[in-house]
This record gives sequence, structure tokens and C-alpha cells, in this order.
Amino acid sequence: MSQVFVKSPKHCAQKGLNVNKLYKKLFFAFSTLFTSILSLILIIWLILRPSKPEFSIREAGVYQLSLSDPHLLNSSVQLTLLAKNPNQKLGIYYDELQVYAAYKGQQITTYTSLPPFYQGHQDSNLLTASLVGAGLPVAPSFRYEVGRDQTAGQLVLNLKVNGRLRWKVGTWVSGSYRLNVNCVAVMAFGPAIPTGPLTSKQGIQCATTV
Repeated sequence: MSQVFVKSPKHCAQKGLNVNKLYKKLFFAFSTLFTSILSLILIIWLILRPSKPEFSIREAGVYQLSLSDPHLLNSSVQLTLLAKNPNQKLGIYYDELQVYAAYKGQQITTYTSLPPFYQGHQDSNLLTASLVGAGLPVAPSFRYEVGRDQTAGQLVLNLKVNGRLRWKVGTWVSGSYRLNVNCVAVMAFGPAIPTGPLTSKQGIQCATTV
């Protein structure tokens, strides 16, 4: 004679309860592990206290700034920046760096890409870029603004770097962060200096945001 085993509702309820307990334990274990990893990263980050990189102008010169048409600009700017990593325990990977010049809020050169590079602890690097523009559209007031600055005796350009960076601690490398650098170059510009090059003073610090 065969026997038939029938599980009682109470037994099924106990089995479901055990499964729920197992899921809760696994969830708790993963949550604890995840929280521990985040806490460790935060502690390391606070101990190292990363400082953003420092940029300054070593040399900037305007070799051409002329209108081929009332609204089309030809430009040529040479730029050398000094990039410094002030951190004693952090290296920096610079990625996707693009440089351009702007005047009175208008972009006056196309983007120039710089090769990516790694910067060690407290290292410094010179970054050189040739910025050019050919037939770039500008506002109708551009000629007037340049003439007014020539009368005032100085030309003010914004030299900008946009890109991304990653921090390196030992073998650990962080995610990517956006980098924005804005350098203000003030150049002597008057009736006695009708043509380029116009040059800026060295050592001008740039504003950097990460």
C-alpha cells in the first residue's frame, strides 16, 4: 500500500518564513558590505584631502585678430600654461583636454585638443597650444569692442581649458570628474601697437573648478 504525504498549511508557512529570513540575511550582508566599502573610500578620501590642480599662464601671445568680413574673424593665439599637482599622495590623470580663447564672451578660436597625460605627486607640466580661428562668426559689435579696448590701452582675453580628470591613489583610480580652467590674460594694446604679437605677463593664476 502506498503512502501519501500531505504537508499541512502550518508546515508550508514555516518553509515560507525560512525563505524570507534567508533573503533578509543576504540583503543585510550585502548592505553591510556595500556600506563598509563606501565608508572606507570616504575615510581614505578625507585623510588624503585632495586639492584641485593649479594652472597659471607662462606665456600668451596674440599674433592675429582681424576681420576678413564685418562678421568673420581670423585669429591666432599661442599659449603656454603651467599645470601643477599640489597633492603629496595623489596622482592625476588628465583626459580629453580642450583649449580655446574667448573675448567678451565670444569664442574667437576653435577648440585645440591636448594629449592626455598623467601627473605625479607635486609634479608640474608645461602645456603648449596653438589656437587658431578662420572665418569664425562674431557679433556685429566685435570691431567696436576691439577699437574701444585699443583706446583704453589693453586687451583682455579669456583662455580656457575644458576636460576631465581622474585621481590616482596607489593602484586605485577614481571615476572621471569634469575640469574647467579659466585664465584671464591682460595685454598691452594701444595705437602704438597696431599689430601683434600682443603678450601677457607671466605667472597669472587661473581659476580652476573640479
